Amino acid sequence: MKTGNMKSGILALLRETDGYLSGEELCGRFGVTRAAVWKAIGQLKQEGYEIEAVRNRGYRLAALPDVLSKDELVSRLRTKWAGKTLEYHASLGSTNVRARLLAEEGAPEGTLVVAETQTVGRGRKGRSWASPPGKNLYFTILLRPSFVPDRAPMLTLVMALSVRDAIEEVCGCESAIKWPNDIVLNGRKITGILTEMNVQSDYIDYVVVGVGVNVKEQEFEADLADRAASLEGELRRSVSRALLLEKILEHFEQNYGLFLEKLDLSLLQERYNACLINRNREVEVLEPAGSYRGRAEGIDAKGRLLVRLADNGLKEIYAGEVSVRGVYGYV
Repeated sequence: MKTGNMKSGILALLRETDGYLSGEELCGRFGVTRAAVWKAIGQLKQEGYEIEAVRNRGYRLAALPDVLSKDELVSRLRTKWAGKTLEYHASLGSTNVRARLLAEEGAPEGTLVVAETQTVGRGRKGRSWASPPGKNLYFTILLRPSFVPDRAPMLTLVMALSVRDAIEEVCGCESAIKWPNDIVLNGRKITGILTEMNVQSDYIDYVVVGVGVNVKEQEFEADLADRAASLEGELRRSVSRALLLEKILEHFEQNYGLFLEKLDLSLLQERYNACLINRNREVEVLEPAGSYRGRAEGIDAKGRLLVRLADNGLKEIYAGEVSVRGVYGYV
């Protein structure tokens, strides 16, 4: 057995066990010698895990540090297809760029690229996305859908709902969605999502959905300080990045399955609208040709934002080059 596979397996067992796991039991589970188990335990300790070893009793995980590594992620993932092929990088230019390269090389659907830090992280409309090491969660998942290209933009909303669902499960707090894909907590942005696709004629070759979640407390650049936040900065308690990613993938797998049933958001629309921070608020719509105001009424089954205008007309807003903001600020 490869050392990496055994390390992730040992981690999973230690996490699931209340007491101690004997060295003999671990040897039997993985078909290796005590020396191999001892070596794997030593490597895990070097990576930051607090593992207690007691003679004649075995090993116990004394504490769960916020380690984001391939072994940690493999030991956690229980999804059917999302993340089954996993690449982890201590440093990477962009998880989206890497996922696109893997897609061109034939990587399967569900391939997951995770980075501790990005050197050229990107957001919507070509904006940069600050990606300091040890602070946040940066990942991209590869999809190979069989539906027509005009359905792909809805995947951004599917991921947004999945991230919000995972934050609620892990943190016990109710974050909200600012249409189409920003996750906000206490009125400030904590998550960005960038969806890109490669189209051949009239079919999709692949789609990559990249996500950045601000997790640890941190200083933001001056132009972001009034509208950016982090989970730990707002909640004032620790949040496991690996656990958060585990739950995001679980919720995405479920929500994506619901999306595929109808090839629209009809089965997710009610839940999405329930946590849409723009809903029933005055918003300003910024289009290339100009801006106008109205009251947001929620999304339709295609993910379009429905905005009621002053003359009572209804405008259907497509995500893309259009921005929507609150009349008196970010939300």
